[in-house]
Amino acid sequence: MLVAEWTGSLLAWEQELADLKARLAGAFGRAELRRSAGAFIDGALSGVVRKTGWQLAEQAGLDRPYQLQSLLGRSTWEADKLRDLVRAEVLTALGDAGGVLVADETGFLKKGTHSVGVARQYSGTAGQVENCQVGVFVAYASRWGQALIDRRLYLPETWAGDAARRQRAAVPETVAFAAKPAIAAELIGAALNAGAPCAWVLADALYGADNRIRRMLEMRGQPYVLATRSNHHLRFLTRDGLVQTDPVTLADALPANAWTPHAAGEGSKGVRLYDWARIALPWTTDTGFERWLLIRRNRRDPEARAYYLVFARAGRGLIQRRQADVARAGPPSRPPAKAPGGLGLVRHVAREESRDPLGRGAGR
Repeated sequence: MLVAEWTGSLLAWEQELADLKARLAGAFGRAELRRSAGAFIDGALSGVVRKTGWQLAEQAGLDRPYQLQSLLGRSTWEADKLRDLVRAEVLTALGDAGGVLVADETGFLKKGTHSVGVARQYSGTAGQVENCQVGVFVAYASRWGQALIDRRLYLPETWAGDAARRQRAAVPETVAFAAKPAIAAELIGAALNAGAPCAWVLADALYGADNRIRRMLEMRGQPYVLATRSNHHLRFLTRDGLVQTDPVTLADALPANAWTPHAAGEGSKGVRLYDWARIALPWTTDTGFERWLLIRRNRRDPEARAYYLVFARAGRGLIQRRQADVARAGPPSRPPAKAPGGLGLVRHVAREESRDPLGRGAGR
């Protein structure tokens, strides 16, 4: 590339960034806050490895991090309005009919006890119970890229019912306890209400086991692939009466020819192949839709299986690996510790989804 062309590209990037800051400025009431927000964005997009307050301040040419710390901790600005603006930017840039919404939670390890919502609770980031905060996130991914579009801090019941602690931490009275799946349902609903073009909603077993999310999506006619536990209770009403079973029992009863091999993206040792099968679930659905149990099996260890509840338009073929695997990928703005290759899966799924959302013609 010629120097003149490179310089032109840099100038175009700077202009695009300036335009973005101008579009986000409505969330910040004062000019000083807008300048601090712009400096923070510059630092976040920079090549600084550890984005601490001091590092971001140095990147922005500030003597101390006070200005950026004030923006995040002491200043008053409209966080939800900024969320709406960012979501609109993401959907404008990345929106695609084959896009997916991904819900997941992330833990933030803490040493003390004063941060809002901090408690000893399970952290997927650490893989164990830790002293941490937990946030529920929704990301949007398509063939064009991926980004977070909504978030909410989880407030444990120990916090929600402690009036003195809430007052010390300035938790608004309007914030009540809500389980993580209930939070995710609200965030997903808000994204769909905002017009997010979405082929599938994806989430892990914490959310797939909650029927409120499933009912909400089915009422909207919104297809989903939600991971579920191997012992999830499944109940069917048949001519012989009520049948109670679980995913592992149904999978054990499948014949050998029910499984179809499909790749699940690439790992460090090449393409990762799994065997897949689906079982139609005899639950009542609206006309034009079906419910399935989707099963992914390790080809070397047939007992190592993952299970997914699927709500899809009728007449589709076997959903391939890309929808199922992305259900385990973490929010794409930070390294997902819970899912190997999670970021790559999000990119791969979004890219492949735009070409062939449901693997038409694949094994049934």
